[in-house]
Amino acid sequence: MIRVEHLTKSFNGQVVLDDIDFEVQEGEILVILGGSGTGKSVLLKSMIGLVKPDSGKIWIDGDEITQLAEKELLKIRKEIGYLFQEGALYDFMNVFENIAFPLAEHTDLDKQAIESKVKNILEVVDLEGVERKYPSELSGGMKKRVGLARSIILGSKILFCDEPTSGLDPIRSRDISDLIKNISKKLRCTTVITSHDIRNALRVADRAALIRGGKIVAMGTQAQMEASSDTFVRAFIQ
Repeated sequence: MIRVEHLTKSFNGQVVLDDIDFEVQEGEILVILGGSGTGKSVLLKSMIGLVKPDSGKIWIDGDEITQLAEKELLKIRKEIGYLFQEGALYDFMNVFENIAFPLAEHTDLDKQAIESKVKNILEVVDLEGVERKYPSELSGGMKKRVGLARSIILGSKILFCDEPTSGLDPIRSRDISDLIKNISKKLRCTTVITSHDIRNALRVADRAALIRGGKIVAMGTQAQMEASSDTFVRAFIQ
């Protein structure tokens, strides 16, 4: 489903991603772990074509995206839901308008069909009855849920989540992590999550990858990571 080959990216001479290689299987939840500034978000944005790598290739469902023109990338992005770290909601739109925006932009659905889809997706993320509220009226956790609803409204086959628990308290962090896992399994989508929230990340992941110094230093299940001979990997996971 997703394959990254020899991916390298630098900013102002500083290497952020250094010859990264990995695959994500169809229907899998992969969590990318690492401390702040390790390149997790850069990697995720590279995988959707928002950041151009210096070298390497990225395959999304059979298409190599690093050399595609913007018009071709847009077709692929329609199959990918992206939950930004801060939700990235439009402040001037209410909840309904935020979630309906992708439908209005990318489909020919009529008003009634759009209303039905938005209502259904709000039930999926446990936010019924907030359609007319604006982002300024929502809690941090509610903004994440609205952002998640918008990211899957087109029926995405792939879901990317950038630090979905950032800024949330432990209870809300657990809730949003569980919600992402449940939605991923229900929609059978392939999911990649970046996180420094080790406890919640490992609880929902099928596998995890740990980035350090621009490289993936470990990849596998929680048990495999905990059994690593690398003292840094064991210390980070535990």
